[in-house]
Amino acid sequence: MKKIAKVSMFAALLVAAYLGLWPVPIVPVSWTAPTPPGYTGIHAVNQRLAGARQIALGGEVGPEHVLLGPDGKLYTGVASGKILRMNADGAALETYADTGGRPLGLDFDGAGQLIVADAVKGLLSVAPDRSVSVLADHVGSEAIRFADGVAVAANGKIYFSDASQRFAPVRRDTMEAAMLDVLEQSSTGRVLEYDPASKAARVVAGGLSFSNGVLLSGDQRWLYVSESGKYRVWKIAVDAAGLDVRVASPQAQVLLDNLPGYPDNLVRGAGGRIWLGLSGPRNDLDKMADKPSLRKLMLRLPRALWPEPKPYGHVLAFTEDGRIVADLQDPSGASPVTTGVTETAERLYIHNVGAGSMGWIKR
Repeated sequence: MKKIAKVSMFAALLVAAYLGLWPVPIVPVSWTAPTPPGYTGIHAVNQRLAGARQIALGGEVGPEHVLLGPDGKLYTGVASGKILRMNADGAALETYADTGGRPLGLDFDGAGQLIVADAVKGLLSVAPDRSVSVLADHVGSEAIRFADGVAVAANGKIYFSDASQRFAPVRRDTMEAAMLDVLEQSSTGRVLEYDPASKAARVVAGGLSFSNGVLLSGDQRWLYVSESGKYRVWKIAVDAAGLDVRVASPQAQVLLDNLPGYPDNLVRGAGGRIWLGLSGPRNDLDKMADKPSLRKLMLRLPRALWPEPKPYGHVLAFTEDGRIVADLQDPSGASPVTTGVTETAERLYIHNVGAGSMGWIKR
């Protein structure tokens, strides 16, 4: 019995040492999370996103962003590194290009080049002949570690997010890197501008907790930027330079705050409204906001015990002044990680970073 007790005590000490001392990749920062608004009011639970029809992607996974091209076809990047192109009904599916990385945000420039925010490769361009080139993978001497959303201005300048300077996707796994960045809350995300004339990138604004979707305002003077880690959407002046959004400035304001989930892609819809995907509902991480040591402890537990967002489809639309005009949900979990919406005359295509198909509903 004494031997068993000693073995048990030794095992307990080993477990305690592991839980308290084993290295983890994050250096968590304490912060104050706002009280979740819950699914009430404008966000009251509904089924408006339920029953989405599906377009097969030929075995590919992860249509994280969907773009309606000038040719009337749909473009989407998937986890294999390919950019797929198809008709509006999913027919004529083909591989348009292969970046060799993880293409996320997409937009076309005035010359017909497909501009790609690739989480692994940086800011890319796919020419009409489908050749792929790197526009920017550094800002000065600093590497672009997690290019995410992208928007091309009428003057040709390109705005895109570098979601984290701390965590880059490993083996194209953007979800793992995103989760680590949100857990750490070091707020190293930033918004960058690439100028084709100078062939150089500069920092527009930083201090963001996982900067995500990027969209230009109608007058091209402002950028709407999703800050996933703090559940909000910013409005930031395009002519800002090295702005830290954590310091009050007339060049940056929070447009949507304390959202019920993690804001992701931003896409212009009909009538000027802006569609936003919420990639998952908030969870017990809010309770750990001011407990950095608890977040470190959590990473030492088996992955199955981590408080990941439950599958919950949720997208919404808002006006440029921040008024929410549509809220669509699917509580069933059939649309697990709804990263955004692309609106056409007849349909809403649902972006989804983890799905093996592309969902759509009638507009």
